[in-house]
Amino acid sequence: MKKSILALASVAALASGSAFAQKAGDWQVGAGWLHFAPQDSSKPLTFTSPVAAVVPGSGASVGSSDTFGMNLTYFIDSRWAVEGVLGVPPKFKLEGEGTLGPIGELGSARQWSPTLLAKYYFNDGEAKFRPYVGLGATYVWYSDVNLTPGMQGALASRLRLPASALSATTAKLDSSFAAVFNAGVAYQFDPHWGMAFSVSYIPLRTTAKLTTTARGIPVATSEASLKLNPIVPYLAVTYKF
Repeated sequence: MKKSILALASVAALASGSAFAQKAGDWQVGAGWLHFAPQDSSKPLTFTSPVAAVVPGSGASVGSSDTFGMNLTYFIDSRWAVEGVLGVPPKFKLEGEGTLGPIGELGSARQWSPTLLAKYYFNDGEAKFRPYVGLGATYVWYSDVNLTPGMQGALASRLRLPASALSATTAKLDSSFAAVFNAGVAYQFDPHWGMAFSVSYIPLRTTAKLTTTARGIPVATSEASLKLNPIVPYLAVTYKF
């Protein structure tokens, strides 16, 4: 009788442990808080036409932003997984620095950056607590790029355009691929529900290209290179099926 009870207890313990296992073929979805914290720097605003000229002492900084993130993970085996991450495009504000500082906010844009990661999990698949590392890539593009009236006016003044010229400046940001370096921890509460926290680093650059028109006719172009290099924490609730 004692042997039977011990055997049943052992089977129950093994079943209980394996219930938390992440194994080949498992899918996991997650959703939660994404924070983008740019470690930014910029080069001076430079006019490229009609005459090449640098605006001395000009610069810009990019503010941090929060958004809702989602991820989908597929386990190739108990340690290796592939994950896709997507967030509601966060809105970033560009603030003037140096000689552009008095303007304050220069403009804003929304960033799209779907990401694909290869992840390696430490500890056994049955463990509740599992650290992991990841490496992948993202393709970044921008929408809703707008300049503030203050920046519009500063450019018109710099070009000595009269109010009657009805000048306007439009802007776009270059798209690019970038590497993603990722590390995090996951904790499984029960066979389905868990939580994960990770931090990613993305070495990212872009160039803002501006076109100024007067009465609809292009009269000048300018640009500024931005180094964004965001650190991206992600806290998510997960569900495995």
